[in-house]
Amino acid sequence: MVATLTPDERVPMRPMEFDASLDDLPKHFARDGDIVGSHVLAVLSSVFPDGEDFFVRSVERVRDRITDPQLRVDVEGFVGQESMHGKEHRVLNERLADHGYPTRAIGKYILKTLEWRERIQSEKFNLAVTAALEHYTATLAETLLRNAEARDEIDHDGVRYLLMWHALEEAEHKAVAFDVYKAVGGTERMRQAAMFVVHLNFIFETGVWTIISVAKDRDARRHPLRMLRGLARMRESPFTSARTVRQLFQYHQRNFHPNDRDTRALIAEWRQELFGSEGELNELIAS
Repeated sequence: MVATLTPDERVPMRPMEFDASLDDLPKHFARDGDIVGSHVLAVLSSVFPDGEDFFVRSVERVRDRITDPQLRVDVEGFVGQESMHGKEHRVLNERLADHGYPTRAIGKYILKTLEWRERIQSEKFNLAVTAALEHYTATLAETLLRNAEARDEIDHDGVRYLLMWHALEEAEHKAVAFDVYKAVGGTERMRQAAMFVVHLNFIFETGVWTIISVAKDRDARRHPLRMLRGLARMRESPFTSARTVRQLFQYHQRNFHPNDRDTRALIAEWRQELFGSEGELNELIAS
């Protein structure tokens, strides 16, 4: 029987160390050396560290206005988890930079862009953007946790385990930023407007940086058939499926809440798989 989650277990902090497991990272680490898939994953990883720092800042700026005791506890877990995600993705991004991926350039772009947006946007709108992006990460996380084909798209164990840990924790804290936004008086209109902004930015920026990243890769020019196979694979990927897109657009439903999708059993299953008594990632927990 799958255990239910008690309030104290909702957003636990797990200090991790993936450094050693990424030492043998090959240049193209997606399934069968997929060039396109490797670049898409590298671009997403490049965005995470400074993006998640932005999430933390958005929530921390209003945390003194949160009165609900359980939400205050969840915010502590959210901040701890997101900070750890940024730290470990920076390790992966440095390995990717060594292979020629433009992870440092993407990181600088994201940092400058977010600093500019924080200057011109209100605290509440930054929270709305954070909640919308958290729905993106929760959707991708649920796809990875539920779908073995999604996990099989990552050929390298170290990267797959890092993303599985990240996905589990995104599922654990998927409602925290949303609940903070609502707790400080965030409106439905702003929430939905922020998601439209996120849709446009995510598609445009991920697409442009993937094109730039692939263009810098000599192997992409030397192996056009591998490129074509990679593009065809993207169309069939669980991450771009109609089901995943529908889940993303559930956010636009009036009175939507992240916990409308009950993932408690999924979370309990992967907690046991990854961090139970015989969990696959126990050896990577920092001492």
